[in-house]
Amino acid sequence: MTPDLLLAQFDRLAEAPDAIPRLRRFILDLAVRGKLVEQDPNDEPAAELLKRVTAEKERLVKSGEIRKSKPSAPIKPSEFPIDTPPTWCWIRLSDLGRLAGGMTPSKNKSDYWDGDLLWLSPKDIKSDEISDSELKITLKGLSDTRLELFPPGSLFMVARSGILKRTFPVAINRIPAASNQDLKVLIPYLKGNERYLQIMFRGLTNFILRDLVKTGTTVQSLKYAEFESQPVPIPPLAEQHRIVAKVDELMALCDQLEAAQAEREQDRERLLSASLQRLNRPAEEAETFRQHARFVLDHLPRLTVRPEQIKSLRQTILNLAVRGRLVPQDPNDEPSFHAHVASESAVEGRLFISLPSCWSWARVEDVATARLGKMLDKAKNTGELFHYLRNTNVHWFEIRLEELKSIRLQKNEVEEYALVDGDILICEGGHGIGRTAVWRYPLDQVVFQKALHRVRPGPLLNSDFFSFCINVYFNSGVLQRYFTGVGIPHFTGKALSKLTFPLPPIAEQHRIVAKVDELMAVCDQLEAHLSITHTDNRRLLEAVLHDALAPALADAA
Repeated sequence: MTPDLLLAQFDRLAEAPDAIPRLRRFILDLAVRGKLVEQDPNDEPAAELLKRVTAEKERLVKSGEIRKSKPSAPIKPSEFPIDTPPTWCWIRLSDLGRLAGGMTPSKNKSDYWDGDLLWLSPKDIKSDEISDSELKITLKGLSDTRLELFPPGSLFMVARSGILKRTFPVAINRIPAASNQDLKVLIPYLKGNERYLQIMFRGLTNFILRDLVKTGTTVQSLKYAEFESQPVPIPPLAEQHRIVAKVDELMALCDQLEAAQAEREQDRERLLSASLQRLNRPAEEAETFRQHARFVLDHLPRLTVRPEQIKSLRQTILNLAVRGRLVPQDPNDEPSFHAHVASESAVEGRLFISLPSCWSWARVEDVATARLGKMLDKAKNTGELFHYLRNTNVHWFEIRLEELKSIRLQKNEVEEYALVDGDILICEGGHGIGRTAVWRYPLDQVVFQKALHRVRPGPLLNSDFFSFCINVYFNSGVLQRYFTGVGIPHFTGKALSKLTFPLPPIAEQHRIVAKVDELMAVCDQLEAHLSITHTDNRRLLEAVLHDALAPALADAA
């Protein structure tokens, strides 16, 4: 596939992850290698352009406008970072223009600041061209310091910043501007080719970041000596103009593709969001709800294109589960336990929803037993060593058994704190407060420490259903009403025992859990499909880009 054919198929390739940013980089890569536009044998040779650059530099030295520098060492082909057409020439950056920098006037002198003169810093280098700055200085701030006001057409390059880990920002000023100490400024000896030079720097970004940037104690910075002596590729002037025009044309196409892609993504997001909101809406006839649910499930693969959308879908499934809207109620089910819940606490400490007729509100203390785990105290804990769970082991719907620690316990303590299948573990405080998971692991005599609650359900409570309730309460902000403490929140045992939650008949709880498992499996499949699709699209783009660039590399070799 030729570069032209690749660029003609932008629309198809733009669906790959990060496709458009990568296509932008590809355009710049082709440009700096001389493979974006054709060479014209009628163009004035690049060597003639370099003669004019050298002549202008000598004129500036003779007139005293710049200092005379040591002659540059001859350029060796081994210094070329890329291959270029034979009609191009190479010149060291310090011979192409004057390199300068800037500084920061004292912030304690108010008469230096809030003037009309642009003073640029890395925060301003965000676009191709600059005509304004976040901070400005006064004429006094300029004259009292060693700051220089650089002429329009200069190239401002970020020379010291953490952003040099990822990219090499370059911008052109269109009105005179000064610089701070974190920028390097190139003032070309010949005017009018600054846009090509900007494209050239961007096309060489990977090389610059790899070979000409160093990591300091806090941030990255250019290796100034190596950067200034680096040879750079220069095409004939007429070809530079064609390169700039073609890059501008293709970047505008990328802008259009990016806008179209964003619009498609917004449409998907709005449709998915509206669908999930409708599923969560309380008042709707059962048959209408089922039809809408079928529509959402049937179209999930087309609606979900990002991992966070599947995360929202998972939360919607749990919301429906604890509201009695995920499975139909069965009049033959034995009604759930009817606990006495005071009306005020019911409003303050529960979801504000209407329950199905066979459901009831219950407190944890009505249907389960709960307690905190064993206090860690090496001086007092004696006996044999047993594995124990910490709050760092308990995550939402998952218990991570890596790095289990041990504690010494007496036999009667092991019986008191040992976990059994179906026990529910809830983080009591700190960063992970409220995280809940069910113990379903074939390990004997594992205990839990005091940073965790263990809820052991009675015959009317399904462990997994209760974990769904805790998650929905947490994500809706209800659970936080039970927390105490300033700074580091805690979920006390007393608060947990009074937690009020919706309780379906036990038979319906089992059906709900089965349906949630089924739908979560669908979500797993969607995530796997999404991952495979992204991987396939990325590989396709890699192959196409390689195929498009390979002839260029072969020709250059």
